[in-house]
Parts: sequence; C-alpha cells; structure tokens
Amino acid sequence: MTKIALVLLVFVSMTAVADDLILTDKMKALDTEVFESFNRCQSPDELEKHASFFASDVEFYHDNGGVTWNRDSMIANTKNNACGHYSRKLVEGTFNVHSIKDFSAITEGVHIFCQSKTNECEGKAKFVMVWHKVDDKWQITRVLSYGHSEND
Repeated sequence: MTKIALVLLVFVSMTAVADDLILTDKMKALDTEVFESFNRCQSPDELEKHASFFASDVEFYHDNGGVTWNRDSMIANTKNNACGHYSRKLVEGTFNVHSIKDFSAITEGVHIFCQSKTNECEGKAKFVMVWHKVDDKWQITRVLSYGHSEND
C-alpha cells in the first residue's frame, strides 16, 4: 500500500510540475506579445493590439507616474508618453510566474526601458501583473511598475 501511495504522490507531483511549466511558458509568451506591441505602439494597429491585453477596468500603479484606473486612460498615457519614445526589454532571468487558484496568474520580473532615439537603456524597474483568464482570453487586470532607477 505504501508503494502505491508513493507512486501516486510522484505522479501528482510530476503533473503539478508539468502544469507549472505549461503556465510559465504561456505567461512568458503573453509577456512577449504585450511588449512587442508596446515596442511598436506608434502604429495605431499595434497600440490597439497592446490595449487588447488589458481589462477595461485595469488598475495601473506606477511609482513615478501615479495611478490610472482604466484601460482608456492607461493607453492614452502610453500613446502620449511612450509610443515611439521608449522600448521595453525584459531583464533575462527575472521573469517569474505564480498561479492563482480559480483565477489565473501573477507575473513578475524586472524590465528596462530604452530610449528610441539614442538606444540608451536607463529606466530599470520591477513589475507585477495580475492576469485573469476568462474562457480562452487572458487579460491583465492589475499592473504595478515600481522601483524605477537608473541602470544599476
């Protein structure tokens, strides 16, 4: 009986690890898509694509820029202050994913923003995003961007 319990425990553990890897791969792909559209958001189609990743009632908390309470305000800020001016790069090895039972996932990491004209990268910050999956669509409901500093 002990061997059966051990085999079941190993099987359940392997299944959980496989599920975590699948979720991590999915969230990394979504992060890439969100910021590829951000990096090209001077194009109206790309800005629209970028906006589609965010829930209409998204809350965006930025330590230097303040808070926005909805997608329209957040996208207006992006269009006016970032599009064509900055691109975002994820700092290798900093991306983490945490599942949220019966909701979806949290992603976190460190990213850096580079000026488009000079390619100087100096806006390093931490981020946290809360993702919610409804049916087959993933959307960001909360964003925290904080700890902004010059290159460390």
